[in-house]
Amino acid sequence: MSQAPAIKVIVVEDDEDVRVGCSQALELAGFGVKPYASVEQVSPELGVGEPCVVLCDVKLPGMQGTEWLRSLHAMDPELPVILVTGHGDISMAVQAMREGAYDFVEKPCSSERLVAVVRRAADKRALTLQVQQLRHQLENWHGIEAVLIGRSPQMTRVRRTVLSLASTPADVVIYGETGTGKELVARCLHDHSHRRRAHFVPLNCGGLPEALADSELFGHEVGSFTGATKMRVGKFEYAQGGTLFLDEIESMPMSVQIKFLRALQERSVERVGSNKPVAIDCRVIAASKEDLKLLSDQQKFRADLYYRLGVAFVELPPLRDRREDIPLLFEHFALLAASRYQQAAPALTSGQLAELMAHDWPGNVRELRNVADRFVLGLTIDHFNLGAQQGDMPHTLPEQVEHFERGMVIESMRRHHGEVGVAARALGLPKQTLYDKLRRFRLSAEEFKTP
Repeated sequence: MSQAPAIKVIVVEDDEDVRVGCSQALELAGFGVKPYASVEQVSPELGVGEPCVVLCDVKLPGMQGTEWLRSLHAMDPELPVILVTGHGDISMAVQAMREGAYDFVEKPCSSERLVAVVRRAADKRALTLQVQQLRHQLENWHGIEAVLIGRSPQMTRVRRTVLSLASTPADVVIYGETGTGKELVARCLHDHSHRRRAHFVPLNCGGLPEALADSELFGHEVGSFTGATKMRVGKFEYAQGGTLFLDEIESMPMSVQIKFLRALQERSVERVGSNKPVAIDCRVIAASKEDLKLLSDQQKFRADLYYRLGVAFVELPPLRDRREDIPLLFEHFALLAASRYQQAAPALTSGQLAELMAHDWPGNVRELRNVADRFVLGLTIDHFNLGAQQGDMPHTLPEQVEHFERGMVIESMRRHHGEVGVAARALGLPKQTLYDKLRRFRLSAEEFKTP
């Protein structure tokens, strides 16, 4: 997850006592504050995408607060503007909220109420700017970065490895859990190689009946078995000049592994029912969710085939080990879904993003894409509040803050394997404060420690 920008507060209030009081309360809460007495003083400093929220009086000398609100939103519709009202101005403030004001506070206002409203607006602004930054990055990525998406060190290594191997003739084995994108990586290896103009031929060995495996891989001649009424080329031949991708190769029947090894060694195949060898020129990329070396040691996979294939490897990390890529990937999938379903992609709240970051993602990137699709369609999603009706969501400010805070604590503790001191530094908290939050959320550091 990218670093959230520091959100400052622009305070515009002509009453000096109120201006100073608001500024002091916000500074004590940790905000950077820039106070002004009029709209005319601050307007030149505000631009589109400014990391700030605006707190301004409804009635100001010169341009009124409500008039300025319309001007600000014409420039930046996502800028949160909080209005400060006197008792007689509440109806004006309510009308301003209908026109897009984020919230209003009534004078005299307690410091707690002021800080709570501003903090909520600042969280929204930070998230909005992060999403804009992610969209801008997605729009400006090209080539392999636009396909193998992620800014984590793990994905940077994957892209570097893929580009390095793509230009070589070496066969490749891709390791990764279900849903990590093994076929996508295989296609990238093909698309960035000199074979990219020829076929990319995928075959899932896990769904391949042993009785049909020979015919699928090597082809068959007319009359070679009952039902063979015409000659058929196999996947090896069809991939001539291109790439043959064998997914779940760990499921390939042992009897087929022998013939497959021979085809790799001799770079030729014999169709079922023929003794005539057919030369093949294709690259083989295999994918497995299990360690082929371990399977070969257990005699569940041929050792000679493992050593023939196991020259070059690409290892794909599970999504839980590269959580910083979740916002970027979710935004990418949400935009694709919005285009596919002809619907606008709704904005994530801070609490919803915290849920995404805290989830373990057993289905990896494929599961995240499914969640993004359902989110865009407004459907309920198991284990998430992302698609729930508004009434089912944490609705009050304390509930939303606690929901978001708990998610961020869980994310940091998982990332740092239960090391409270390290997690506290990452969160910018004193160690004792994090201990207090763990107790409040009924969490234990031990449950995050890896054996």
